[in-house]
Amino acid sequence: MNATVRIVAAASTGNMLEWLSFTAYALVADVIARQFFPSADPVTSLMLALGTAVAAYLVRPLGAVLLGVYADRAGRLAALTVAIRLMTLGSFLIVVLPGYHQIGVLAPIGMLVALVIQGFSAGGEFGSATALLVESHTRRRGFMGSWQTASQAFAVLLATGLLATTSSLLSPAQFDAWGWRIPFVVALLLGPAGYYIRTRLRDSPEFTAARAASDSAPPRPLATLLRNDKARVLLVMGMIAISTGFSYLITYMPTFAIRQLGMSPSTSFTATFVTGVVLTVLTPVAGHLSDTFGRTRMLTAAAAVIALISIPLFLLIRAVPDLVALVPALALMGLVKAWYAGPLPASMAEMFPVGNRGTGLSISYNLGVILFGGLTPLAITLLIAATGSTLAPSYWITALALLSGACVLLARRYRQPDPVADQPVVTPGAEAPFGS
Repeated sequence: MNATVRIVAAASTGNMLEWLSFTAYALVADVIARQFFPSADPVTSLMLALGTAVAAYLVRPLGAVLLGVYADRAGRLAALTVAIRLMTLGSFLIVVLPGYHQIGVLAPIGMLVALVIQGFSAGGEFGSATALLVESHTRRRGFMGSWQTASQAFAVLLATGLLATTSSLLSPAQFDAWGWRIPFVVALLLGPAGYYIRTRLRDSPEFTAARAASDSAPPRPLATLLRNDKARVLLVMGMIAISTGFSYLITYMPTFAIRQLGMSPSTSFTATFVTGVVLTVLTPVAGHLSDTFGRTRMLTAAAAVIALISIPLFLLIRAVPDLVALVPALALMGLVKAWYAGPLPASMAEMFPVGNRGTGLSISYNLGVILFGGLTPLAITLLIAATGSTLAPSYWITALALLSGACVLLARRYRQPDPVADQPVVTPGAEAPFGS
């Protein structure tokens, strides 16, 4: 297997496992609510199930700090190996955990434990995996880093496809009894495969070279980050804003189309599926192009386009509330999202020096996702209620696009050159990536 393929597989498998599990949980939350959080009031059950999922997000910053620091001290692969073990353990618990009617209060407690383990693991996964990708072939950082976002989109497609197929083939009773667990079984199978690949790779060459060139003093990545790089963390959080906000908007679109525009569920989910395909296919293309045309140019141009098209797209969807308008509109959203998300991981990584890159990426990414990802559904709902306008989501997305574009431009003055950043790095003994 080509060296680059092995690195991409090692980094992307854990990311897919994470997003497959979290997406599946969100999609079957109603079933989990009935089985693990039963209540006389169905709304209360659902709120308990969703509230338990929030715990996974709240613990992510802790995982970001501990696993990010570990990645900068022990190496990228060391942190990724710990992360995939924990994520697999969380998936295993969800697969085998009996419901409330079998073990009582231990069922919701067990689900909480599983999600907290996965949230902690996810907190350190992105930073460590992105660092490994962009440091493994420094002349193709955009292409390498883009697989982080492409694998997320593919995992969402996989979760949606598995549940759609399972629910159509099984009776409602069979689906409620065991069918809903199938995506978690698939996630559980990804864990050992990812672990096997990760344990058979050498660490990031750029990280190894930087460590060899440094003195023998123990690294203090968190202290260095807090002392020198607070502005970089804030700028990276701002750069993430439109990407994560757009992702949550695409996820929210089925609910918006059904509740606000009266579309059928099949119409809205078909359009969302098409968007996922566009993101999966085109994100690596955008990352590749950023290695030629420059990441700042592509990111600012994409942010500007998002700001310009958001309101017109919502006007189109509102004027023609059917599949004919929704599919092209969401496909265009996916295209522009890929345009921005492809170069983003590499651009984020280039904001931090090698010595605290894992820590900086992990902390800034998770804080940005919690802040802007968590705020997006709430902000959209409040804006619709306050304005009475179905255009309200486009106002929020336009504001995030302007914020991210400004942060991308400001980030140029903070980006630090890496001592080996302009050299093609290939793992010793391995073939050159793509023959380069």
